[in-house]
Amino acid sequence: MDLGAKIFVAGHRGMVGSAVYRALQKAGYKHLLTRTSKELDLRNQAAVADFFAQEQPDYVFLAAAKVGGIVANNTYRAEFIYDNLCIQNNVIHQSYVHGVKKLMFFGSSCIYPKMAPQPLKESYLLSGYLESTNEPYAIAKIAGIKMIEAYRDQYNCNFISVMPTNLYGINDNYHPENSHVIPALIRKFHEAKVQGKSSVVIWGSGTPMREFLFADDLASAALYLMQNYDGKQFVNIGSNSDLSIKDLALLIQKVVGFEGSLDFDTSKPDGTPKKLMDSSFLNQLGWQHSTELAAGIQLAYADFLSHNA
Repeated sequence: MDLGAKIFVAGHRGMVGSAVYRALQKAGYKHLLTRTSKELDLRNQAAVADFFAQEQPDYVFLAAAKVGGIVANNTYRAEFIYDNLCIQNNVIHQSYVHGVKKLMFFGSSCIYPKMAPQPLKESYLLSGYLESTNEPYAIAKIAGIKMIEAYRDQYNCNFISVMPTNLYGINDNYHPENSHVIPALIRKFHEAKVQGKSSVVIWGSGTPMREFLFADDLASAALYLMQNYDGKQFVNIGSNSDLSIKDLALLIQKVVGFEGSLDFDTSKPDGTPKKLMDSSFLNQLGWQHSTELAAGIQLAYADFLSHNA
């Protein structure tokens, strides 16, 4: 991508999109296109067609999506599949229609079967049953991967897909019910600390293993792949290490400074028992993550405080 290219960052106000936007700015790209969801509803086929016809972007980062944690995924099942399918279909198709030079589609590690071997290799896609709580979202993301492949096959489009592991970082969603595990725990521990509570309830048994990646590291990988990778195979993006939810909670507790106890509510679902991605393909292409979990959580907590102090 030359520095004068017109680049559309779809979903620029979300955690992933905003990280990509910051990375592009830092790299010296000047012509960045953005629209809020109020300005452009990506679910609206006609509106997306009009936008592409008017703006004619050279490159597209498709980071826009309806996302959430285990509660949101399980509660808003219809919205998660409908909204994400609409967004993907419209942006990918109009990128083809208007000759976008290259598009990157952001998927999710939940595309992999619940009981797939660990670590998760790209080749494990569609090799088993999905985790039921986020199946609609996962199916939408799998459809996006296959749509990218189909447009490459039929129209020779230079469209690529990436599958990030669990993300956290700047501009995360700290909603008390609909957020992912790290922002949810940051908020829980912070509020318990402020309110002087003696304990914090953690959903589930604490035993599931999870991998996490700082969102700005994902953005770094995304720019690297847009510059250096044109293959059909989608690419895992992770940190190559995981830890238990209990150990994660203890780490966040330490960063926040909450001195009470942890109570694990085993009546709540654990989700997939282990989800570690195999990022060796990406590493062999020449990229490695740089932000370790403890340092990243400190940055995320500082960002939370800047908006919720």
